[in-house]
Amino acid sequence: MKRSIIVVQLIGILLLGCFNVQAQTGTGKVSGKLTDKKTGELLIGVTVLVTGTSKGAVTDVEGRYIIQLEPGTYTLDYKYMGYSTKSIADVVVKNGQVTTLDIALDEPKSKDLQEVVIRGSYKQETINALYAAQKNNPSISSGISGESIRRSPDRNTGEVLKRVSGASIQDNKYIIVRGLSDRYNTATINNAILPSTEPDRKTFSFDIIPSNLIDNIVINKTASPEMPGEFAGGLVQVFTKDIPTENYISVSLGYGYNTQSTFKDTKGMERGKNDWLGFDDGTRELPASFPSSRSKYAVMPLDKQLSLTRDFKNTFATQNFGGALPTQNYQLTWGNRIRLKKDGSFGSIISLTYRNAENIQPGSRYDYDFTKAASYRFTDDIYKYNTSIGAIANFTYVKGNNKISFKNIFNRILDNNFTDRAGVNYDNNNDLLVTSQELVMKTLLNSQLEGSHKLNKKDWKLDWNLNYSLIDRNQPDMKILSYGKGLGSAERYEAQVPFGSASRQASRFYSLLTEDNIGGTASLTIPFNISDVKQSVKIGGQKLYRQRDFNARVLGYIWSAYSGYNESLKYLPTGEIFADENIVNNGFVMNDITNNSDRYSANTDLMAGYIQFDNKIGDKWRFVWGGRGESYYQYIKTADATGKTIKKDITYFDFLPSANISYALNEKSNLRLSGSRTVSRPELRELSNFVYYDFITYSMVQGNTDLKRANITNIDFRYELYPGVGEAITGSVFYKQFKDAIEQYVDPGSTPNRRLLLFRNAPSASALGFEVELRKKLDFISSEPFFDRMTAFTNFSYIHSTVDLQGYTSDGNARALQGQSPYLVNAGLQYAAEDNDFVVGVLYNKIGPRIYLVGFKDYADIYENGRNILDFQVAKKVIKKKGELRLNVSDILNNEAVFYQNPVGADKKSYQKNSDDQVISTFKYGTNVSLTFTYQFGLGKKK
Repeated sequence: MKRSIIVVQLIGILLLGCFNVQAQTGTGKVSGKLTDKKTGELLIGVTVLVTGTSKGAVTDVEGRYIIQLEPGTYTLDYKYMGYSTKSIADVVVKNGQVTTLDIALDEPKSKDLQEVVIRGSYKQETINALYAAQKNNPSISSGISGESIRRSPDRNTGEVLKRVSGASIQDNKYIIVRGLSDRYNTATINNAILPSTEPDRKTFSFDIIPSNLIDNIVINKTASPEMPGEFAGGLVQVFTKDIPTENYISVSLGYGYNTQSTFKDTKGMERGKNDWLGFDDGTRELPASFPSSRSKYAVMPLDKQLSLTRDFKNTFATQNFGGALPTQNYQLTWGNRIRLKKDGSFGSIISLTYRNAENIQPGSRYDYDFTKAASYRFTDDIYKYNTSIGAIANFTYVKGNNKISFKNIFNRILDNNFTDRAGVNYDNNNDLLVTSQELVMKTLLNSQLEGSHKLNKKDWKLDWNLNYSLIDRNQPDMKILSYGKGLGSAERYEAQVPFGSASRQASRFYSLLTEDNIGGTASLTIPFNISDVKQSVKIGGQKLYRQRDFNARVLGYIWSAYSGYNESLKYLPTGEIFADENIVNNGFVMNDITNNSDRYSANTDLMAGYIQFDNKIGDKWRFVWGGRGESYYQYIKTADATGKTIKKDITYFDFLPSANISYALNEKSNLRLSGSRTVSRPELRELSNFVYYDFITYSMVQGNTDLKRANITNIDFRYELYPGVGEAITGSVFYKQFKDAIEQYVDPGSTPNRRLLLFRNAPSASALGFEVELRKKLDFISSEPFFDRMTAFTNFSYIHSTVDLQGYTSDGNARALQGQSPYLVNAGLQYAAEDNDFVVGVLYNKIGPRIYLVGFKDYADIYENGRNILDFQVAKKVIKKKGELRLNVSDILNNEAVFYQNPVGADKKSYQKNSDDQVISTFKYGTNVSLTFTYQFGLGKKK
């Protein structure tokens, strides 16, 4: 039912955009944005005139303008009360193209002059506007503009973020900022907080947003009162396009090859007929006849239980699916702008995406007991089948000083993973053969209604946002079937089906999680003057309510009788053992082992208010400061193993002050100092005492209802220089103090064969680091155009973190914060021909070894080793520059991913092969080669 509602909602959204467009040729456009040169403030109502014509425009509530002109070279004048008039010559307009010209206006040096006209060229003014945007962000930040994104061959937001200083991407979608794990980052889209796309992980999957729909991305590394107070690494702000500057349809087709997967034989248990669309066909759902609770099933007679067991479809057989197909990527985007009467306009951007990939991931898994002897050794072949479908639909109406937008994102991901495992369990003296099938379907729907309004002639500005998000995670029929025999014996393998009570060795697992998020924000910006210097104060508030419900059923097969059973059944192959003819009195029956803790409901309620001052003293100093108050209510209802209801509710109030001070050394450089207090709250999953069995890592994961939120104090100092357009040289020093940092650790009472992972608060931790960035054109080498088009960039972060263990220790020594990389490096070289006709680049990324799991005295911490990741990208415009071919080669080196322990107390900063390091797991992703063709059809303005 819920799926039908979502489909109907999506159809309704798409129908809103079904306006006819009419082709029109012979014209081009000039568009851009007007800002204050000193503060970066958007300028509303600026008059833009084209010299020698009757053409012109007035900037809207976002400071934007657009003028349609015949091809030619023009001079544009920009006039605004209280600012010097700016006249820009040599503005070239080409047929069917959009010339982007952003302008930064400055106040006249002398208040006695009635009008000052500043003259410049198109090229020089583009540079000046970029300087203003980079220098005037009040917080310490790094970002990437829409123009830089257009010049890159990046396909989605995850790939774009690799280019941002101090950021790296894990699994091609999760962001790491300054080496801090993703739990310390928060993401917003168009200023609305994004929910986690991974319900068991506090993170957002950035690969779902296509890069061609991004206006710009900013990663704020320091806080200000208007920002959400829950982050320590970075606040990632993604802004999507709303009104396109031209009408167009863009079609993209891409195919990919993986060196260790494509065309190789794949296998798995039975797939659904709709897996390729991202939806289950219903065959893997829990049978409708099965009782809704364990207690109802337990009191039924055996004959009834046998009948209900036969209702489960027998899908344990391993099937061969032939060669893995190449990865497929398709994208269709439509942008439309309609001019309305009385200077109004309506714009829409709609994009549909589809991706299907099959990958094979070979690997090995190990673990060790407290004497450092091996507990088990497995080799895994994981066959992955992934489908992702997505849609973005943005609609915007602008008239004069008012703008209203309706923005929507939908994403559906189906992951179907089959694991073929073989190995030895030394603790049980068994040789094992195990197969497992795990299907997970995730849905994200986010809708926003937002507005921006200039209220009066005093330039008061009101911004508001109402948003709703739905997350749905369905895991139907996860199956595990294990066969074993005596270690090294000549015996036949027999199914590990127990008597009396089921185990995970012959099991089926079902779970469903749904989460609704309803929120809103509002802010009022009031400008004022002190001694003829512009100041402002911003007052705002935020409300965000989350409701989550989770329910799981854990089932397993057992022998239906303690005696008189048909012993020969345990030797049957996977596809026959649980056939209907074996679900009998002397065969097998389903056993419900669901615990009372295997369900929970929870909700949170965030209410925040803030006041932010933006003060300038002279031409050099700027202070952005204030305070934010957040009241956070958290409630969770679950149960313990005995069935006793556990209710936990708590309210936190946090006052989060912040100050960002900047001093302009000159027009190209700044000094910045920032201080703030932020928090990191536990995810709802981390609070639940539900125990989840992770077959891949051979671990059980349980939450902790007593977790507290972490308090973080942040101090940053930065020098920045912008020597040329698109160039930057920056250096930062930062310090962070954590109180009650949330970490995941191995329970000291667990064993390798029953490893239990828990969450707790580390009493205190700190991180001290520095960060440098260099982005420079190579025109200093030679005046040849080739070097002017070459850009080298690199950024390096080093972080030393320490946890005050206070009795929590793995080996008696101090250690780093869980998930904190000691260093992070990004580097690249890019060549971009004129008009981006040809772009080629090489990217390199590596993070230092970091703690994956915290151990204890007799069980060393588990580290994740860093990998050298090298990517190559090339793009070429074709078919009169309306088409583009892109070739991406990612993970060229295909370094092995290694998780390891160092039990002898040697240097933990790197993994040493053939040393005393104990390998926990290894696997490879393979090198990916993809070729994408994109073609854009230009469409005319709706008359």
